[in-house]
Amino acid sequence: MNISQRRKIAVSAASVAALVVAAFAASIIGSTAVGLADIIALLTGGEIADTSRNILVNVRLPRVAAALLAGSALAVAGVIIQGVLDNPLASPNIIGINSGAGFFVLLAASLFPHLFWLPQIAAFIGALVSAAFIFAIAMGAKTSRLTVVLAGIAITAIFGAGMNTILIVDPAAYVASSTFLVGGFHSGTRFEQLIGPAITILPGVLLAIFFASKLNIMALGDQTAHSLGMHVARSRLLLLTLASFLAGAAVSIAGLLGFVGLIVPHLVRFFVGPDNRIVTPLSAIVGAMFVVACDMLARVMFAPYEIQVGIIMAFLGGPFFIYLILKNRRGLGGLNE
Repeated sequence: MNISQRRKIAVSAASVAALVVAAFAASIIGSTAVGLADIIALLTGGEIADTSRNILVNVRLPRVAAALLAGSALAVAGVIIQGVLDNPLASPNIIGINSGAGFFVLLAASLFPHLFWLPQIAAFIGALVSAAFIFAIAMGAKTSRLTVVLAGIAITAIFGAGMNTILIVDPAAYVASSTFLVGGFHSGTRFEQLIGPAITILPGVLLAIFFASKLNIMALGDQTAHSLGMHVARSRLLLLTLASFLAGAAVSIAGLLGFVGLIVPHLVRFFVGPDNRIVTPLSAIVGAMFVVACDMLARVMFAPYEIQVGIIMAFLGGPFFIYLILKNRRGLGGLNE
């Protein structure tokens, strides 16, 4: 076993350990004290006070589960989008997938407020619509990778204008969707609300891991990929659709949570290299841990007040995006190819 393999194993083990610690810490820490013994008792069927049981089952654990699902989905979607578009600046929120899902969710909530199950379906549809626009641009003749990012920013602006229009026409929608617009989780989340997104996210992450080798082949260039027997356009469409479903499912439970799909893949590649067969599953783990940790920080940073985790993500993601632009300032010329 060489040094590189040992490093990958060490990083993977550390990531899993950090995920477990973050999940347990997020379940314990809060305005009401719940001990580690309470969680163990709940999981093993031991004796636990009714108050602690109620807090864990109805408040803490569903919120942690939502953060785990959303974090893994957004991180893996980021890996796929960066690989498909061969663009280090791409992520679900930057190229407009998140905003498309958000617009359709707000539209569904405004037109059919009593259909509580509709926003999740609307998020999928909106993500797919945005992805269709991006895919059309990416497949355009001689369209540069930088142009795809700029087009994504334009699509984000268009859907953002649509969301603002809905909020102006239907002001009541803002009250019900303020958390959604900023991005974050709330204590009213229930396990049954996570069934639909989980059915999409868990198989979606497994499919992304299965298709990770295709991202490696795409990284060799279209001509090489064709020579190896890959139908590049079909593979791009398949993977971008998969990323859209993952992002849409994440948006349906986490709102317009940004920058996870940008930060996490780069962080993982820094430690384990560019092999997407390693990057994809590790990004799912690190993304879940990252969102859980940030959500816990959002809950306790200004206790007893709580801020939305989307605010923390924006503070972290904005500077990181600028850093990537500066780091790749020479490579940005290559994005015009």
